Amino acid sequence: MDLPTASQRVAELRQRIEEHNYRYYILDQPLISDREYDALMQELIALEEAYPELVTPDSPTRRVGGAPREEFNPVRHPQVLLSLNDAFDAGGLLDFDRRVREITGGRVAYIIEPKIDGLTVALTYIDGTFTLGATRGDGQAGEEVTANLRTIPVLPLRLKRPLPHLVVRGEVYMTKTAFARLNAGREEAGEPLFANPRNAAAGSLRQLDPRVTAGRNLSLFVYQVISATGTAVATQAEALDFLEEMGLPVNPYRVLAADIQAVLAEVEAWTPERRAALPYEIDGLVVKVNDLALHPILGATARAPRWALAYKFPAEQATTRVEGVILRVGRTGVLTPTAILTPVRLAGTTVSRATLHNEDYIREKDIRVSDTVVIQKAGDIIPEVVEVLPERRTGVEEVFTIPAACPACGAAVVRPPGEAAHRCTGGLACPAQVLEGIIHFASRGAMDIQGLGPAIVAQLLEAGLIHDAADLYYLKKEDLLPLERFAEQSAANLLAAIAASKEQPLERLLFALGIRHVGERAARVLAGHFGTLERLAAAPVEELTALPDIGPRIAESIREFFAEPRNLAVLEKLKKAGVRMQAEAREAEAPDKPAGPLAGKTFVITGTLPGITRQEAEELITSAGGRVSGSVSKKTDYVVAGEKPGSKYDRARELEVPVIDVAGLRQLLRQDE
Repeated sequence: MDLPTASQRVAELRQRIEEHNYRYYILDQPLISDREYDALMQELIALEEAYPELVTPDSPTRRVGGAPREEFNPVRHPQVLLSLNDAFDAGGLLDFDRRVREITGGRVAYIIEPKIDGLTVALTYIDGTFTLGATRGDGQAGEEVTANLRTIPVLPLRLKRPLPHLVVRGEVYMTKTAFARLNAGREEAGEPLFANPRNAAAGSLRQLDPRVTAGRNLSLFVYQVISATGTAVATQAEALDFLEEMGLPVNPYRVLAADIQAVLAEVEAWTPERRAALPYEIDGLVVKVNDLALHPILGATARAPRWALAYKFPAEQATTRVEGVILRVGRTGVLTPTAILTPVRLAGTTVSRATLHNEDYIREKDIRVSDTVVIQKAGDIIPEVVEVLPERRTGVEEVFTIPAACPACGAAVVRPPGEAAHRCTGGLACPAQVLEGIIHFASRGAMDIQGLGPAIVAQLLEAGLIHDAADLYYLKKEDLLPLERFAEQSAANLLAAIAASKEQPLERLLFALGIRHVGERAARVLAGHFGTLERLAAAPVEELTALPDIGPRIAESIREFFAEPRNLAVLEKLKKAGVRMQAEAREAEAPDKPAGPLAGKTFVITGTLPGITRQEAEELITSAGGRVSGSVSKKTDYVVAGEKPGSKYDRARELEVPVIDVAGLRQLLRQDE
């Protein structure tokens, strides 16, 4: 095939594939089978490989994701992307309508749209081609995630009609099915679970490797025209129709309401059952003034527009009975009580368990076995006991007490002074602690042994192939093949992942060992100061407590860990297996000689940071020479505050410590550029 013929065929394939994408993902009306679609895609991939000069940014093949990026570039939005004020009842909606009518001078029509629980993005199309995508960030500027957004199947890389310039606002979200599948895979791999679909979507969109994002099955709804040339719309209803005509994914649910009474009637119609039937999570409805000409008249506060309001659904509650309480033994020996409930439908799912946290929590709420209780889902995700209904007691209820012996190994259970948790003293002799400890050792933040999830760890322990984490490095293929779930390839993959983990940095190993109170931050400090596991093992308490973020409690835990002969035996096996036990030169740089734009500065992080996790923010700070503390004091240089910052924010104001947002932090990081 010559170049002109190939070019013509490539254009035809792209047009056909995008049309099928639109019908499949947006209209839900596929015309061809998956096999036929795959054949078209494979032909296009083959032609682009043969003729690389024909590859364009808007090709459907670009959705698979490119090479990992080192960082996200800042993007300033053409207009500020504001948040929304909230209403939680009919009174809040009526107050909103009253304020709108006072300014506009008459009855106002509204449009109602679902409030998708996801991550806000701004999308830019130039001459009809998707060229730039960014997170909301602080509203004025966000982070460029163009490559990651390209992996979302419903996002068109070309518009149906090529406008010169179009910027739209939308919400990236994860369906309930995709969320359940993602968490099931993470649980199997021993990775921490996402708390809810919104966190999962945010974490997925901000992956440095677009190929990871491509595997997360994200979706998108677009709902606002930010700026456009070559078109004009007069109402929000027209804007949504226009976006749909352009081939952009628009939520099919939208209702025009003649007045606020019609809005109230529509809000009432959104029952919990109706919400549960949706394939995605919504946490409310957005009510907007439909006439766009009224928006600039109504204006906005510094935070939110006066022409729109988010009505938040009340947390759904249910009444059920506590049938019993079971105890889970964690890797550090903590006993966590869980209530076994009479199954009840709540927020679209059947709930049969609720965490009780600790004995103090049970006593405070006076929760007893056989009690009738009111439960709700915190953030519509995690079941919790809201209150007990003592008036329904019959006399058969029993007070629950943490037992004196561990349910997993029979060792004594103690409650250390000043702590709320009860602990098993069995240590490595407790099978539950060994299981949880190995799961933690292999987890993503620790040694990151991919494919080694809880089920496989339990299987290896039950078969007697391992007794501690170090035994993982002595497994052979012939050990794995007789086990369920293992074939030649899967066994080889697991052994390769175990071998690769030997090269994890020292800070990862320190965290993986599960030393009580030693989290990821403390592990970084210890690795940076001591440089080798041998030096750390011999360090006196005085040297440990002289380090930032290492207090007496952590220092004592470290000394206790290295004084235990069974722990030393595990470390010796790890050493003989070839696990790296010293830091690289860069990693071992002394903390009293920091380098970078944040050298010598102390930061405290508080609240939910937009577009970035707390761990990622900590890594940005420490890699630039700064240190992160857990409390605000006069020695604190900056407090990085996100949404709902809490008491640390108040303490910073009291002490006149500078408070900055994520954008301010990134500005500090660019000081040496």
